[in-house]
Amino acid sequence: MKTIFDAATRDELIRRIQSLDKSNAAQWGKMNVYQMTKHCTIWDEWVLGVHQPKYKQQLIGWIFGRIALKTFVKDDRPIQENAPTGRYFIVKEPDGDLEQQKQNWIRCIAAYEHFSNPDFIHDFFGKMTREQIGIFAYKHSDHHLRQFGAVDPFAVADQRGDSRLVSP
Repeated sequence: MKTIFDAATRDELIRRIQSLDKSNAAQWGKMNVYQMTKHCTIWDEWVLGVHQPKYKQQLIGWIFGRIALKTFVKDDRPIQENAPTGRYFIVKEPDGDLEQQKQNWIRCIAAYEHFSNPDFIHDFFGKMTREQIGIFAYKHSDHHLRQFGAVDPFAVADQRGDSRLVSP
C-alpha cells in the first residue's frame, strides 16, 4: 500500500500538486482548488504537529474510531467521495494565492520524510501507528487531488505502456 513515508510516493503527490491551477474544478464537494490546497496544508500541519496542536479524540470517535480506521487502512481503496471534513479544517476564505498555497502544501508533503510526532491523536480515529498515519496521510492527499482531477502523469503514461511523458 502507498504511504506518505515513501519517497517515490511523496514525489508523485508533489507532481500532482504542481499540476493544479485555477482551472481545476471540483468533481465533488464544495471546495474550490484554493480552498482544497489550504485545507490539505492545514490538515498536514496538524498531523505533523507544526503548530503544537492539542490533540483530543471526539467521543463518537472513541466509540467507532478504531473500527473505522481499520477499514481505511486495510487496502488500497481510496477515500470515498464527499467524505465529511472536520470543522477545524474547513477553509471559508473563497480565494487566495494558489501558487503560494501549493508551495506550502508541498513543504508539508516533503516534511513527512522526517516525520516525528509521537503525540498525534486523530480526532476521530484516535492514536494511530506510524504505518497507519503514513497510509492515511497518503489517502487524504490522494482523495483531494482526485477531487480536482490531478492524476500522476507518470502513472498515466505507465498505464498506457508509453515511456514518454505526455501533457495531460
